[in-house]
Amino acid sequence: MTKIHASARIVYASMTGNNEEIAGIIEEAFEDLNVDVTTTEVSQAMASDFLDVDICVAVMYTYSNVGEGELPDEALDFYEELQELDLTGKVYGSAGSGDRFYDDFATSVDDFDKAFAKTGATKGADNVKIDLAADGEDIEHLEAFTKALVDKQASL
Repeated sequence: MTKIHASARIVYASMTGNNEEIAGIIEEAFEDLNVDVTTTEVSQAMASDFLDVDICVAVMYTYSNVGEGELPDEALDFYEELQELDLTGKVYGSAGSGDRFYDDFATSVDDFDKAFAKTGATKGADNVKIDLAADGEDIEHLEAFTKALVDKQASL
């Protein structure tokens, strides 16, 4: 069996640095699986960047203002553009950190999952929500998340 060569793009938003670290963990996991990966902060990315890769990943935080979870301001345009794309034949995953202190724990992860679903892309792994910074067990979950995305892409 020939090794399928895949490409991935990770787009993240990070206020505290936690999601930048999570994106880095996923990026490293992709590299370990021989996937060409590009990681971009959301304000420097365009949703159409996902058209050029096999695997699409969003790593977002949830902004909690008076207890209501909202998408990061810097991700709003990207989020709107994403929903207008046709990503049929591509695999996606959604991850991010949040704070369990809030009732709306990491709701942006689910929001991006729903946005990706509208594009016709195939969900490749369960959403990963991390409480604040990633620790040992979280890193294992992120590595499993990444492997699931690669496996799903290889099976298409």
